[in-house]
Amino acid sequence: MNAPPDDRWRGGHLGRLLGDALRRFDARVLHLMAHDAQVPLALSNLAARDQVGAAHVHITRHLSLRGSRLTELAHNAGMSKQAMGDLVTQCEAWGLVQRETDPLDARARRIVFTPDGLLWLDAFRRAVARAEAEFATQVGGDVATVVALGLEAYAQA
Repeated sequence: MNAPPDDRWRGGHLGRLLGDALRRFDARVLHLMAHDAQVPLALSNLAARDQVGAAHVHITRHLSLRGSRLTELAHNAGMSKQAMGDLVTQCEAWGLVQRETDPLDARARRIVFTPDGLLWLDAFRRAVARAEAEFATQVGGDVATVVALGLEAYAQA
């Protein structure tokens, strides 16, 4: 009788570890944002009730401060235009973003942060900094630095 194939590698390969780490990091960032006193209460409540997810963070990560066209935002986030359009519509309803006429092309629309969206972005900055500091505390500063440098080099290769 043949032994079953060994598939333990599936739980510990680099892609799986990166995905697990990203989900943990994003969950921590969202938790911190949900409890940030400077986040507008309605947005904080959405985050606390897990209505804001990692997909919504794509807008926070990738929307230019000058605004972005939907296709550019979707491309930068690695999402389809339709999926990003759905997220933008939801974030628009929450008051995070709004659509404006593009000053360079009146036929085009740009997505821009609202004043509440800029408060959300600032909370995101603080939460990311805190989550990174927590990571460094957990794994050690030297390891955190090597991980960051290694991921940066790998992403740019």
